Amino acid sequence: MKIVICDDHKIVREGLRQILLKLDGVTLIEHASNGTEIFTVLKSDSFDVVLLDISLPDRSGLEVLQQIKIKYPSINVLMLSMLPQEQYAMRALKLGASGYLTKDAASEELLQAVTKVSSGGKYISQSLAESIALHLEKDSTKQKHDTLSDREFEIMIKLANGKSLQEIGNELFISVKTVSTYRSRIMEKMDLSKNTELTRYCMAKNLI
Repeated sequence: MKIVICDDHKIVREGLRQILLKLDGVTLIEHASNGTEIFTVLKSDSFDVVLLDISLPDRSGLEVLQQIKIKYPSINVLMLSMLPQEQYAMRALKLGASGYLTKDAASEELLQAVTKVSSGGKYISQSLAESIALHLEKDSTKQKHDTLSDREFEIMIKLANGKSLQEIGNELFISVKTVSTYRSRIMEKMDLSKNTELTRYCMAKNLI
């Protein structure tokens, strides 16, 4: 099994590496620190599993996930996050992730998750599965951010984190005008008018 760990924190990458070396059949573990570097690594060999942090410094982990599944559809991607929020998990799974695991999971659970996704299976924790089930039960009372497209959701999070239109445009390789159009659409769907209101909403919903 050949694995890539993509996380911007070296100590996290090293910790994950030490855990993954316990797996039988692991022949290679490579590291990437951001969403650009990982594609350089993926070109270097044929990998089976990517452990992908959802919060990267240069672009959204969800965006990187989409690109990996387009360029390397056979690679199984396990998303890692500090956030147990089912909203992120469901979006990741819809975009092709094989699993979603929070970083506070025990090492045994990480090994179980990697083993499961490497064989083509899907993995989410029991607590997250229950949370998603509860979320689906409440679908009739859909929250405002559930109406956003994946791109709108991604830009909303960047706006809520205080990034400017120019910064978002640079990160997503789109024009400031396009970002502004997305912002207007987001504000309309969310029934908000200011970025500060958007930030308060995202904090209240544990999205940031």
